[in-house]
Amino acid sequence: MSEYLNRITLVGRAGQEPEVRYFESGAVKASISVAVRPPYKSETPLWFDLTAWGSTAEVIANYVKKGTQIAILGEFSFDRWTDKNSGTMRSKPVVTVQKIELLSSPRSEDKSSLEDKQTANITNANF
Repeated sequence: MSEYLNRITLVGRAGQEPEVRYFESGAVKASISVAVRPPYKSETPLWFDLTAWGSTAEVIANYVKKGTQIAILGEFSFDRWTDKNSGTMRSKPVVTVQKIELLSSPRSEDKSSLEDKQTANITNANF
């Protein structure tokens, strides 16, 4: 078996507004963290850092707000860097989003607004 499988599926709520960067090359990157609630509500939620590029990043930038419930399919990896203060190598887990589905709006928005967002999601994210 020469192939590998690196897929992760998460369903959770956005923990903050997305951080969006536009590059001179025309590329778009969106970063956000998502809280995933364990099966028992008394347990602490698990937090995942997400990164998306291109049309998926545009969907996140335009439609995901703090509190939006989303489902994502992505690939698990690690960001690595050298700590400026100590000079040691550091790393953190990150999920690169390949597909996203908006499941609900933030609790303050109405349902018709969510339906418009889901339609835009399907056309813009290249499912």
